[in-house]
Parts: sequence; structure tokens; C-alpha cells
Amino acid sequence: MPQFVALLRGVNVGKANRVPMAAFRELLEAQGFSAVKTLLNSGNAVFRSPTRSAAGHAKAIGAGLQETLGVDVLVVVKSSSEFLAGVADNPLAFPESHRSRFLAAFSQSEAATRSLSALQPLLEPPEQFHIGSHAAYLHCANGILQSKAGSALLGKLGREVTTRNWTTVLRLKALLGSDVA
Repeated sequence: MPQFVALLRGVNVGKANRVPMAAFRELLEAQGFSAVKTLLNSGNAVFRSPTRSAAGHAKAIGAGLQETLGVDVLVVVKSSSEFLAGVADNPLAFPESHRSRFLAAFSQSEAATRSLSALQPLLEPPEQFHIGSHAAYLHCANGILQSKAGSALLGKLGREVTTRNWTTVLRLKALLGSDVA
């Protein structure tokens, strides 16, 4: 049965958009998804579904969050193959110690990912940025909080994408396991 990764944007940051991970798991299970696993407290889940529509899953999860928890946030769902392609397609090299300074941005549409080209003028050396087929990648060598591009990506410019640092991306990859369908 196909696996998917669900990524929520902007949950459990401050007092707004609170989504307890137990409630998120219950919501996904109530929607008929199986083998649901959540990661961290920031809206990450891996699940299985016989239906292959990642976009349809994103809509259903978003509606469920609104209905059950009163939370209206961007939901991005990627099939396991799309997510793993996003991991594999990263062309940027960075020290392993910079995993928390390296962001991968995922969206439900190519247009949203391509719109991140507006970050280009905000880059300051030695920052690196790349828009790929499955994700966009930003290395904030001096730290995300010191980066204008990083702040913009996490702010209004990135409102149609959701970002994860590379450590979280690799943990999600591990949750998918070797039984990827």
C-alpha cells in the first residue's frame, strides 16, 4: 500500500495553530489512513493509503484539521517516491554540522516552489539556494535567524510552502523505511 508524508506549515509555533500530535494521528486514522506515525511536534506524519492522490489527501487533511481542531494551515502531502526524490535531488553540499541550517521547502504545486525564485536577491554569501523538481533548498551558512532569505522563506514569501531542516527531512526518510511503495 502506498506511503505518504504529510507536512503541516506553521503549527505549534507560539500559541496559534496548536495541533497536538496525538490528535493529528487520530485525525489521520479517522480519515482511513493506516500505519500512521508522527515525528516531532511540528506537524510531520507518515501514513499509508490505498488512494494515490497526494493532493486529495492534502485537501482532506486540511479540511479535517479545520473541522476538528479549528486550525487552518497549509497541508502538503507527498508520496513516498516524491519525498525521497526531493531528498535525492538536493544538489547542495554542506557540512554535516549544518543540518539545522539547511532547509528543504516542499509544496503541493510546482508553481509554488518556482515562486521561491524571489529569494535569490536576498541571498548573502556564503548562502546557497536551489530550486529543484521536487523541492527548493536553502543553506543558511551563518544560521537561519541571520539570513534574510531564511526569514523570507519562513515568512510571507514562503506561505505556499512548508520547510523542514535537513535533520527532520532525514528522520522522515528513515520513517518511510525500506518498504517504500
